[in-house]
Amino acid sequence: MPTTTVTPSPTTGAHLEFDGKSVVLPMINGSEGEIGIDIQALRAKTGAITLDPGYGNTGSCRSSITFIDGEKGILRYRGYPIEELAEMSTFLEVAWLLIYGELPTAEELARFSKEITYHTLLHEDFVRFFQAFPKDAHPMPVAAASVAALATFYQQPETDKSIQDAVLRLIAKMPTIAANAYKHSTGQPFIYPNNSLDYSSNFLRMMFATPCEEYTVDPVLSRAVDLLLILHADHEQNCSTSTVRMVGSSRANLFASISAGISALWGPLHGGANQQVIEMLERIEAEGGDAQKFVDRAKDKKDNSRLMGFGHRVYKNYDPRAAILKKSCASVLNKLGIRSRRLEIAMKLEEIALKDDYFITHKLYPNVDFYSGIIYQALGVPVNMFTVMFTLGRLPGWIAQWLEMRRDPDTRICRPRQIYTGAVQRSYAPITSRTGRA
Repeated sequence: MPTTTVTPSPTTGAHLEFDGKSVVLPMINGSEGEIGIDIQALRAKTGAITLDPGYGNTGSCRSSITFIDGEKGILRYRGYPIEELAEMSTFLEVAWLLIYGELPTAEELARFSKEITYHTLLHEDFVRFFQAFPKDAHPMPVAAASVAALATFYQQPETDKSIQDAVLRLIAKMPTIAANAYKHSTGQPFIYPNNSLDYSSNFLRMMFATPCEEYTVDPVLSRAVDLLLILHADHEQNCSTSTVRMVGSSRANLFASISAGISALWGPLHGGANQQVIEMLERIEAEGGDAQKFVDRAKDKKDNSRLMGFGHRVYKNYDPRAAILKKSCASVLNKLGIRSRRLEIAMKLEEIALKDDYFITHKLYPNVDFYSGIIYQALGVPVNMFTVMFTLGRLPGWIAQWLEMRRDPDTRICRPRQIYTGAVQRSYAPITSRTGRA
């Protein structure tokens, strides 16, 4: 077998010794000191490819949108720390930042908010579209199908203007789509948007108002939703974001690309994690509420119990979003006057885990899913809508990533390679001569 040695050099590149050949691969340096080895020419020069299941060590693009340092627990949008944005900005302000690269002026934000408001209504034919789904349809595939269907309502030739219109329509209509998906599942009439309300308040009203009873939106609860959307707005090249970019690399339109991202987010290993936290807390509560006993079982390799909401593929430190939500969670429950046994269990789980050598050595800290599910449940959002809420937040990040991909001159249609492990060439045998297999 050929032998391979890679010797990186910050000045001359990475020197790859492969099967007696010497190849120099360029080094790519990020603005935060990240280092990448450019292997675009590897196959042409050596005939070999890299193998990286899950792409955990593969950089698929250059991006200026989001920076994460998982070891230090850092998350920044366009250079701004998530802690500062969570404290001082609104979701629409963060959406503008992600999409356009800079924080908006007061005039820009006012115009953006007005344009979003103008597009909140869905075409009346969408009523029949929703009615075609079963009553027990999960809201996520309904949302994905609805976003894909938008491409049939807006079929203009792709120009800078039509793309900008699509961006505005998606951000404006997504809360209406999400609320309608929920209303359809409950058999309640759809509630039209009230454009005198802010983005998050309008969504809460469409979710919980009825024709018989108006819903007064509490500003504390509206702010909690806005905060959750900000914290989920982008998170680098995760599964759903990479899906949006991959689909978009084929020149598929924005609606189709975002629909694919929603489908990717629906998976329980991605967007469904906060639902699993709630189910875990319900299980502990049903078993008597002994958090220490559950932690001991989670550490036992012979037991299949898992401590959900702890650990992250990227963060090897405390998820900065979890620290922000911990405070918000207490504010929401205090405002609603809720004494939550599940929150008490969650707080005890966190206290135990942060002092336990097992979790410390394995770097298992609370992540954003640990508290978000508790807040959603306190607001009255049903469990099957948790991932739809995630979709609302992630939408501007997906849009920003799609736009960046489309504008990057180095973008090519995504086409991963593979290592073939199947049968070598063999001859076809007529069916009459084939014998049975044991």
